[in-house]
This record gives sequence, structure tokens and C-alpha cells, in this order.
Amino acid sequence: MDLWYTEKQTENMGLSLKVKSLLHRETTPYQELAVLDTVQYGRMLVLDGMVQTTEKDEYVYHEMITHVALYTHPNPRRVAVVGGGDGGAVREILKHPSIEKVVLAEIDEAVIEAARRYLPSISSALDDPRVDIMVGDGIAHIKTRRDAYDIVFVDSTEPVGAAVGLFSRDFYQAIHEALTEDGILVAQTESPYVNASLIEKSFGHIRSIFPVSRLYLACVPTYPTGLWSFSLGSKKYDPLQVDFKARQAVPTVYYNPDVHRAAFALPNFVRDLIGEEAAR
Repeated sequence: MDLWYTEKQTENMGLSLKVKSLLHRETTPYQELAVLDTVQYGRMLVLDGMVQTTEKDEYVYHEMITHVALYTHPNPRRVAVVGGGDGGAVREILKHPSIEKVVLAEIDEAVIEAARRYLPSISSALDDPRVDIMVGDGIAHIKTRRDAYDIVFVDSTEPVGAAVGLFSRDFYQAIHEALTEDGILVAQTESPYVNASLIEKSFGHIRSIFPVSRLYLACVPTYPTGLWSFSLGSKKYDPLQVDFKARQAVPTVYYNPDVHRAAFALPNFVRDLIGEEAAR
């Protein structure tokens, strides 16, 4: 008998994967957590019925949420990751030699423990001495910081439950204050096909706060529609003006300078979504 897992991504669309086995399942204080071993994508972390990451395609998301800003900023030393308890973003951040400290603010400790046990290729950097794991409310953490971080990454789940506040203008404003004078914010902002209103609203918030605002895209096969967006707000540096010759290359699978530049080449419907002027 074949076993299949289906994520109901919208009312009219789903992703189905053949499953070898259910490795772990628990109800945490915050969400339903499961780790499945799938035929197509290997081990997969699922929260509240939504795919968060898989062994086979995780590098796309984790490289693109991190390296765009890490190459844009000339000397990132202290950074924060809000969410991202699987550790993939932390792993990518620590590839950059300038990094001195990474604060991982994850509200659900069970996510971290499940990633350590079942997804070691993703969580491998969590024990690095430069990593400070803070189990708790990432919003509250950011609101108590001033001029603390060169980059803040919002590696959140979908905007449900405890993650709703991670897409608010108040939170983006708090990040602005927590950043250094030339700091950068990057937030995952869902799919332009099925989350258009969220992107329009979230990017509008970021654009109203940061003097430089850019939306960029990547292809993540297991996320709804496969086309994913990231919103970047910068106090000073423009990701379209990066001098890659002055940057030290780090090992990646998906990201490279050409992909960096191409990610900002937005289709017309996405340009229209966020405003033509902002996409130029």
C-alpha cells in the first residue's frame, strides 16, 4: 500500500508526496509538528500541515533568504534570524567569514530539537560557538534591541498563529530600530500567485520605512506554486549595486552573482503588484 502526504496549500490546490515513513509527530505549545521521510524530497519538516523545508530543495530558500543581503552589506558582523529553527539560514550565514555572532530567535524549541535529530544536514551549524539560540518571542526580542544588528532575517512560517505579527508594520519598524545605521532587513513574503495581497501589504510597509526597498524571487519547488518572494529593506546599500569582485565567494548550490542580479528581474504582474516605480 502506498502512503501519501498532501499539504492543502489553498482551498483549491495541494501538494502530494509519496511517504516512506513518519519519523516524528508531536503537538507543541505552538503548533503541530511532523517529520516525514518522502520518496521525492527526502526528509521533510511540516508545521500545522504546511511544508517548511525538505532535504532536497532547502538550499534554494536558505541560500536566497541569506546571501542576497550578506553580499549586499560590505561587512556583516552581527545578525539575527527570527524564526528559522531548522537552522538552514544559520548554516548559510556562517559561511561568511566576517560574521561574529548570529542570534537565532525561535519561539518553538521543539522545532530546533526536531531539526537537530532528524535534519542534521540543515541544522549542522546550530552548535557553532558564534550562534546564540534564544528560545522565545522573536518580536519581543527585536523590540528590546537598538543599533544591534547589521542584518535581520525574518525566516517565518506562513502568517498564521504566532507568526501573524511577523508581517506587521510595527514589527518592521522595530527591526529598523534594531539595525545599525547601514543595516538590512530581509523577510520571506510568500508566493505572488496565491499571496498577492500579503506581498502588497508587507512590501508596502517595508517601502514606507526603508529608503531602499527591493522585492526578489526564487524557485522553491515544495512551496505553493514554486515561485517565492523575499522583501528587502535597506538603510543604505542597494542589492542592485553589489561589487562582487570585492566580495569573497562562499560555497553555494543555487546562489551566485548572476542569480543575485536576475532575482530582481520581476515579471510584469509582480511589478504591478508592488508598484511599477518600486520595481525599477
